[in-house]
Amino acid sequence: MSTSFLPRASLLALALTVAGATMTAPTASAAGHDRGHAKIQRALDRIVAGDGGPGIVAELRAGHAKPWFGTAGVADTTTGRERRPGEHFRIGSFTKAFVGTVVLQLTAEAKLSLDDTVAKWLPGVVEEHLGADGAKISIRQLLNHTSGLPDALPGQETPRPEEPGKRFIYSKVNYTLAGMIVEEATGSTIADEIQHRIAGPLHLTGTYLPGAEKTVREPHARHYSKQDQNGQETAVHDVTEIDAAWAGAAGGMISTTSDLHVFLNALLRGRLLPPAQQEEMFTTVSTEGAGWVPDTRYGLGVYSQKLPCGVTLWGGGGFIQGSISYAMGDRQGTHALVSNLNGDWNDFQATFEQLFGAQFC
Repeated sequence: MSTSFLPRASLLALALTVAGATMTAPTASAAGHDRGHAKIQRALDRIVAGDGGPGIVAELRAGHAKPWFGTAGVADTTTGRERRPGEHFRIGSFTKAFVGTVVLQLTAEAKLSLDDTVAKWLPGVVEEHLGADGAKISIRQLLNHTSGLPDALPGQETPRPEEPGKRFIYSKVNYTLAGMIVEEATGSTIADEIQHRIAGPLHLTGTYLPGAEKTVREPHARHYSKQDQNGQETAVHDVTEIDAAWAGAAGGMISTTSDLHVFLNALLRGRLLPPAQQEEMFTTVSTEGAGWVPDTRYGLGVYSQKLPCGVTLWGGGGFIQGSISYAMGDRQGTHALVSNLNGDWNDFQATFEQLFGAQFC
């Protein structure tokens, strides 16, 4: 079931109230890979030891080398079960990369245009719920977060909209609206479009948008949170089975490390979009001054981020109650790292620098 299980107005309202051992010495190349893996493993251990979350996993794919998988901490704090490959987890805002891809595929098919206004597809919706002028907001501005529309979480008062096109404001509302536009343009659901256009063709068997489904498919780690559903701090509690339908096209998807590698590789290498739409996706705007992730520039569902050592990576991250994820790599799609923590109290930026710096710097 997709986010369209609710009427459009109710949907927007929800979003707003929202290596094996050998007897011989390794070659120089193999030794280099082993050292790199050891650095990532030390970073994983440090993150968990520093109360960065119950457990963490990371999967590295570089060139033609065999994928490497590392883990630290636990999947279940009650049983002490370790985290393992193949686990499903909530990917939060990396959902936006899937939605952006679907929208751009529709533009390539001339079913909509990035210059179309929100009012064309959703007449009166922005006006009624946000007091903004949908005729002044383009689909492109939704996707690169320059619509002027504010961010919102469940239970929070919605800030006042700003003039479209003036600056970057990271907002889940933008992608809630983008998902609704996809459904209007296709007559289908955003969940079905993601499955039909991306997950199916790429054989992403662990990737889906669950809608109102509260469970996470097996196998999975337990998801733990120090926040209630309104974003207020509380004691650590299990949020594996929660209603995350409000996140929808803005952050409701579930996936695995392997699936995210396949998707990111296909996206970066231009296998999912024609050249014109690929260029649109990776045309970025500055996020400076927005109070968002530092050293980033945002495209249409993806972003670039510069490490302290000067290396720039591409992809995205995701934060949702009980789960923090990263999926980033070089622009050519040949070297990428995907990671997930099954807790939400981690220092997002510090973890990114530790983990990705250990590999890419």
